[in-house]
Amino acid sequence: MMCGGTGSVQDADEKVQGICDSVKAHAEAKSGKEYGVFVAKKYATQCVAGTNYFIKVHVGGDEHIHLCVYQKLPCHGGEISLSKMEESKTEHEPIGYF
Repeated sequence: MMCGGTGSVQDADEKVQGICDSVKAHAEAKSGKEYGVFVAKKYATQCVAGTNYFIKVHVGGDEHIHLCVYQKLPCHGGEISLSKMEESKTEHEPIGYF
């Protein structure tokens, strides 16, 4: 992946699910909803001064959300924060930069 470019979309793994779990409360606060289901499905990354994760998350029924989660570089503490969120997405909508 080129620095600044978005990588290819991949199936979510345990690491990406852990990132989602760490921002779930923030996503619920932003949306005003409680999610009984919060399962990472697909993701892409962007290398910046840290890493942006663009993650498609299944939140129950046919509903999905897209998260942009920023992780600082390890030398800067490696903290994870929810940057942006898009609601009312479907399973088939592509995940990417937003």
